[in-house]
Amino acid sequence: LFWPAVNFSEPDAKIAKTEEETEDKEEEEKSTKPPAGSSKSGWKNWKKAKESDSGGEESKITYCHWLLKSEPESRLEKGVDVKFSIEDLKAQPNQTTFWEGVRNYQARNFLRAMKLGQQAFFYHSNCKEPGIVGIVKIVKEAYPDHTQFDQKDPHYDSSSRKENPKWSMVDVQFVRMTKRFIPLSEIKTHHLAHKADGGPLKNMMLFSRQRLSIQPLTQEEFDFVLSLEEEKPH
Repeated sequence: LFWPAVNFSEPDAKIAKTEEETEDKEEEEKSTKPPAGSSKSGWKNWKKAKESDSGGEESKITYCHWLLKSEPESRLEKGVDVKFSIEDLKAQPNQTTFWEGVRNYQARNFLRAMKLGQQAFFYHSNCKEPGIVGIVKIVKEAYPDHTQFDQKDPHYDSSSRKENPKWSMVDVQFVRMTKRFIPLSEIKTHHLAHKADGGPLKNMMLFSRQRLSIQPLTQEEFDFVLSLEEEKPH
């Protein structure tokens, strides 16, 4: 199985695991912990509802959810089809698979920061209409990605050593489909509005580091995006 990365120069081309392989080596030295976010909790009516739930207190800004991009349509990479949709995940034994092939240092560091039980959006990328289709959870924390040592694999890395592997992966399990498809275009509309009004999506990484196939989300970002499944499509 191969999990593509993302390239926003196309509809939302996810070059999945090969995303930004040429990024500066400096990325390798960066902390394995995601950077602090700066999203504010809540926005308008959504904010009022959240404050009533939490007694009006804003949570500390940390990344505790994720967005994982994968390609639902066939695309050959070094002769191998990297297609992997949420339906493909559901068809796996125990609806679980490893998320391999990430070859970008920042995305790798995000993988290494993932904790058992944390949830992530499953995002269909590099397709006619990219967007969120479901939710998965982390069922095994980061461990060495075996594909970096497989010369037949499109994500083989000859510079990685088994005694000190460069690349990691996690195991994810299907949780559920979202109640409806949440398109990128709709999320972007909220992002632009929040940039002006200080809402929870104002700093969403989906729009600042579009090429990353692994992206962190704050609790506020995750909750707001998830709440969209209850609304009628715009």
